[in-house]
Amino acid sequence: MQDEIKKQVDVCVIGAGPAGMSAAVRCAEAGASVVVIDEQAIPGGQIYRAQREQGHPNGSIFGPDYQHGASLIKAFNRAPLTHVTKATLWRVDTDNSVYWSQNGVANKTVAKQIIIATGAMERPFPFVGWTLPGAMTAGACQIMMKTSGLVPTQAVLVGTGPLIYLLAAQMVDAGSAPQAIVDTQQPNSYFEAARYAGGAIKGRKVLFKGLKLLAKIRRAGVKRYTGATDIAAYGEQGVERVTFTAHGEPHALNTRSLLSHIGVVPNVQLTRAMGLEHDWDPLQLCWRPRVDQDNQSSRQGVFVAGDGSGIGGAMAAQYQGQLAAVRALMSLDGGAVKSLSEERDKLRSSVKKEIGVRPFLDALYTPPKQALAPSDQTIVCRCEEVTAGQVRRQVERGAHGINQIKTYTRCGMGPCQGRYCGTTVAHIIQEQAGIPMEKVGYYRLRNPIKPLKLGELASLTPIDESFMNKYRNKGTQHDSHSA
Repeated sequence: MQDEIKKQVDVCVIGAGPAGMSAAVRCAEAGASVVVIDEQAIPGGQIYRAQREQGHPNGSIFGPDYQHGASLIKAFNRAPLTHVTKATLWRVDTDNSVYWSQNGVANKTVAKQIIIATGAMERPFPFVGWTLPGAMTAGACQIMMKTSGLVPTQAVLVGTGPLIYLLAAQMVDAGSAPQAIVDTQQPNSYFEAARYAGGAIKGRKVLFKGLKLLAKIRRAGVKRYTGATDIAAYGEQGVERVTFTAHGEPHALNTRSLLSHIGVVPNVQLTRAMGLEHDWDPLQLCWRPRVDQDNQSSRQGVFVAGDGSGIGGAMAAQYQGQLAAVRALMSLDGGAVKSLSEERDKLRSSVKKEIGVRPFLDALYTPPKQALAPSDQTIVCRCEEVTAGQVRRQVERGAHGINQIKTYTRCGMGPCQGRYCGTTVAHIIQEQAGIPMEKVGYYRLRNPIKPLKLGELASLTPIDESFMNKYRNKGTQHDSHSA
């Protein structure tokens, strides 16, 4: 519910996906004052986007995992908390002051505990032609299906990962099956994944779901290519043709809809700007905030739950949100530590069980080499139109830090602030210079992390309290107006 926003609260939750919703509900039900800040108009996050308490009109297409979100949203809507919608968060200070803008006005709330649940973002998959109209990510297509009911026709899916097959199956159920799946997965990935077979056995339910998806796609007659390399898209005004090589043979498919995906990575824009400590994950090939077993970050009283702390899936995010909430409640009320410790231990066990299959999946669906080290002519920074070749030339001249590359090429200076190019540029530096990713580093992010209007910033301080008040001409009607 949307109440008057308090200036001081016990818990501020950032994001209303599975982790954010479950954390907020748990804290609110315990009696803590809770404010949830989210960019969307309704709760659900990316995974449960457009889901409602009563369900989604096309929920059967998206499956039972998606429909599970209705129960979370129902509990969230009934919890005694403040839900700030359509809000752009742009800064969090070391004193736990949280700043965001809503309807053109900036706001500030100070929280005793902060739970960051900003989720994940799709890993960029740069290839020749990926910026053409008609080329989009698989995640963007799924959002379009959930929010608008629109499904591409005769689409080609390229990349790898569970989402590729989930989306293909959903498109089949929606009556618009893709014409082909071009999977970049290589045969050696099975040998790499075999090292984590123990986790695969524990997470066999996930694997069975995958087998069912494959069976549905085969029955629908969707052509599937494996071991694909050298993917490229061509067209005049938009995508018209996609070319690739599979098992040594060249292929070309005519299409106007090209959907790409090679996995997701934690959204670290906020946690980086806050100065929290991060670690490089060599298996998931991404940076992730450093958290303890209760998802508390390197800063006391700040938690990172869900995929924003490492990719684990919706159910793991739900448990992590609850776990972070319990730990936050312990910090708020020292006397409740003993009574909450049993719940904390159970949640730790649930999280461990849910993420047990992740190492197997991460090794099985590792990003293709083409994405990590694209060809010289491939655009890697969409905002500034910088190619991989331009980045390599700077590395050859001795620029071995990602922030040096940012200075020399403007990669990361555009509107997306490095969200689309950061991982790719870092991998190019690593490959070209032969140095570890820890030394390459990541973009130095500064506040505000989202675009902020000067008027919004000025609105934080009423004119009567501003140092400019003494300079006002109070004799004119305009200057004396309350606005």
